Amino acid sequence: MLFFSILHSKETESPHMNASGDISMKTEDVLRVELEVLRREHRDLDEAIHALVEKGSADQLTVKRLKKQKLRLKDMIAQIDDRLTPDIIA
Repeated sequence: MLFFSILHSKETESPHMNASGDISMKTEDVLRVELEVLRREHRDLDEAIHALVEKGSADQLTVKRLKKQKLRLKDMIAQIDDRLTPDIIA
């Protein structure tokens, strides 16, 4: 997770999108892999937040930043998931 976090910090706001901010150019296989990576990172963040809160050693600012990062991941997961889920016309 540390390597992935460092990688994120060196990229733009949303590193899982291409330069134009559009995920539509990526293949489904690439999107599925990215989706799994994002879900894993989201779970890791959730576990880290819980551990810090239970331990009582984290300051509120750190916890708040981790939660904000977790929400960004959730938004990215939803965006990719929407892209992979076909629209059903009733």
